[in-house]
Amino acid sequence: MVVSSMRCLTLAALALIGLPAIAFAQDMQAGSVTGLPVPRYVSLKTDRVNLREGPSKEHRTRWVYQRAGLPMEVTAEFETWRRVRDADGTEGWVLHSLLSGRRTALVAPWSKKKDENFPMRSAASEEAAVVARLQPGVVASIASCANAWCRVSVGNINGFIRQERLWGVYPNEKVD
Repeated sequence: MVVSSMRCLTLAALALIGLPAIAFAQDMQAGSVTGLPVPRYVSLKTDRVNLREGPSKEHRTRWVYQRAGLPMEVTAEFETWRRVRDADGTEGWVLHSLLSGRRTALVAPWSKKKDENFPMRSAASEEAAVVARLQPGVVASIASCANAWCRVSVGNINGFIRQERLWGVYPNEKVD
């Protein structure tokens, strides 16, 4: 109880002195298998990945993903299996060898407006030239994120997009 209270007090103090970047990390802990942060984002390595009900091949397949590069959030680890969540909130277990540490993101998968698109800019500024307009659900490769902007690429087009418009990076997360 004392440790939990101290953790809460420490997090509250840090938030008060202006360290918003730790907000996404407060619930992170080291994975029991890899030691990597959980939760964390990864991507699908291949274009056929089974999402299973439990952490073994004996468990029923709930879904088959057919899009290499699709971002997933790892929420737990068990031996060679990772519990993941997709942008729609669907959760299940995937064999670790089918996941990649390569960072990708979906452009505004929550957007339901017809014909809505999001500007990819030449620099990390709302005033920078628009180099492309991205539709919701487009998969972008993430090169880096800092100061609320991410440098991304889609095909052979490179540019910047506001971090808040991406599912696959945490708010205020810095990606190198």
